[in-house]
Amino acid sequence: MRLLFLLTVFLFNIIALPAQSVIQTNPDPAAAGFDKERLTRLDNYFKEQIEKERAPGIAVLIVRNGKVAYHKAFGYNDDEKKQPLDKNAIFRIASQTKAITSTAIMMLYDEGKFLLNDPVSKYIPEFANARVIDKFNLEDTSFTTVPAKRQVTIHDLLTHTSGIGYAFIGSKEANALYAKHNITAGIGIRSGDLARDMRTLGTLPLFHQPGEKWTYGLNTDILGYLVEVLSGQTLDEFFRKRIFEPLEMNDTYFLIPKEKAHRLATLFIPDSTGKFKAYREGILGDMDGNYPLGSLKYYSGGGGLSSTLLDYAKFLQMYLNEGEYNGKRLLAKNTVRMILSNQIGGLNLGFNKFGLGFFLVEPADAAKTPWNPGTFGWGGAFATSYWADPKEKLIGLLYKQIWGDPNGEIAEYFKVLTYQAINN
Repeated sequence: MRLLFLLTVFLFNIIALPAQSVIQTNPDPAAAGFDKERLTRLDNYFKEQIEKERAPGIAVLIVRNGKVAYHKAFGYNDDEKKQPLDKNAIFRIASQTKAITSTAIMMLYDEGKFLLNDPVSKYIPEFANARVIDKFNLEDTSFTTVPAKRQVTIHDLLTHTSGIGYAFIGSKEANALYAKHNITAGIGIRSGDLARDMRTLGTLPLFHQPGEKWTYGLNTDILGYLVEVLSGQTLDEFFRKRIFEPLEMNDTYFLIPKEKAHRLATLFIPDSTGKFKAYREGILGDMDGNYPLGSLKYYSGGGGLSSTLLDYAKFLQMYLNEGEYNGKRLLAKNTVRMILSNQIGGLNLGFNKFGLGFFLVEPADAAKTPWNPGTFGWGGAFATSYWADPKEKLIGLLYKQIWGDPNGEIAEYFKVLTYQAINN
């Protein structure tokens, strides 16, 4: 009887083994629970988009239960020679940086460095005397203010509820105010000074009372500087030592090294006829034309990184593993729970809610999409997007390199065609 009991326990443990904690990179649709034939619908769809010139190139990765089910690239990486896009190319991921910066700050939270409701001014004094814009004159950038009802907290930064706007890509008022004070969007800035610019930002008025609205802004750049203040390391050093090396994200950088420069995907812009042309000029205000090659001093926690599909999938797999990857724990299990919980209550983000660095799919919204409740994700300004579904243990990433992408619905079709191919 005892032998039978032990055998039963052994078999149960085999059956109940969790999904792979380390991504298995050899594509195997069947092992990942996908129907191989139904996955060909993805091939047909992406080939059609390239043929119709709705994107120059598209790279895609699907991971389920820690196993790669689909990893392909379509289209070209050069508008003249039409060289094929490599599925392992390094892409500018822009705002996908935000989730990594939010993870970094929550790692420091796990170490007891701060509390979420701490005022930012406790660590960056320039945020102490917050005021909120009452009236703003776009003609001369003059404004009147009223006192903030309370100080901006670290929680406000993580949830984009601080009242801080975005430079260049924000509202007309934010663009005007920040340009006047040399505050940039942060991406590809050669001569900027993160500490100086974030301290200056702390002296400028907010666009609404803290906690009362959701406004996408430079909050995560401030969090990046806060990581530096709390850790004593540059953001680049913290990312490399504390996140990239443990997760084996060997192709993720603020500044791509010379030996890997040839792997950088070409950035495209649609011209007036809708044709895609390789990017040659600065587009994001002060963004350098060679970004992310050359030199760099300004580490933008809101948008500065470049990465690969596989590297970012490792980062997301860590979250599906509740904070651990390959035997290395980055976040406490309950910290992951907090990060992936609705942190903005009833505030309006449009579709979905927001946690501490990701959008979140709530039950009411899941009725309108294949995503399950609890799915989280975000994207980047150069037409990259990602999501992870804890219920299905599923990760989807779709990367293009387009500024001003006119065909964003391609990512929506990718979602539908991924879920329809799941067969167990």
